[in-house]
Amino acid sequence: MSTLSVGTIKSITSAGPVFQNTSGLEMGVLVRAWVNFDGTTNTGGNCTIRDSFNVSSVSDNNTGTYTANFTTAFSDNDYCAFCSGGHDSNSSTPRGFETVYNYQAGSVKFDFRDESGNESDAEVGCLVVVR
Repeated sequence: MSTLSVGTIKSITSAGPVFQNTSGLEMGVLVRAWVNFDGTTNTGGNCTIRDSFNVSSVSDNNTGTYTANFTTAFSDNDYCAFCSGGHDSNSSTPRGFETVYNYQAGSVKFDFRDESGNESDAEVGCLVVVR
């Protein structure tokens, strides 16, 4: 087994690097965008971002409904996004389900709902985008 230690990995094309096995089969790609934010805060229409990569802002559209705006837009809307939301450790309210929709090259819209199906703000909201 070998270990590769480098400071930067750069693709030879505009696409991100692809990881392959010894047979040349694609084994994975890098995450293209992610964000961890507080969905209960709203400053000028945007939520407080705790940390992120390739997400410039998270718009607070309405109770439990958000739009992640990408710093660098994708070439199209053919990507996969996952979100997860919840409350901090001081709350016993369970989270119901999350939905990602309205995929755009420069943004994606998503929402969080409680166990009754009502839109609900998430104290800890997370979104991951792969392509």
